[in-house]
Amino acid sequence: MPDPAVPMSEEVAEQTAKQIINAAYQPTSFRDDRPLPQYGPTPPVPQPGRPPMSSKAVDDTARMLGASILVATSGGSATAVLWASGHANPLVVALVFGAPTALVLAMGRLARKARQPMPPEIHNHIAGDLYQDQRNVHSRTSGVWAKTNNQQ
Repeated sequence: MPDPAVPMSEEVAEQTAKQIINAAYQPTSFRDDRPLPQYGPTPPVPQPGRPPMSSKAVDDTARMLGASILVATSGGSATAVLWASGHANPLVVALVFGAPTALVLAMGRLARKARQPMPPEIHNHIAGDLYQDQRNVHSRTSGVWAKTNNQQ
């Protein structure tokens, strides 16, 4: 690009204008000309820029951003309270700001346990002899008029 302090000739100005116009109309899309698979899902095409992430990674990123905002606001409010009071007892500060953290951790553990299904309770009260039959029955159905043969 020529120096802006020096006046341009008509030819240089026209050539510079053409370069600017051509640069503005460059395509910004991406076309992948690789052949598609014959069957099954079409694989994703990585675009220029940030690499693709799995859905779990996207969810984890959103959780981390939300948690960072929560930590920043609670830390800022704690700083404001301590600055306004002029001094604070370290034990009181630990109790006031440690209690919500312990509560959140306890609620998270409780929610994790509530999400898991409870195994069924089986109570067997047996009086006397016990006999368990452990045979396998193989069924086979065939024919126009469905005939079933159960064999041991």
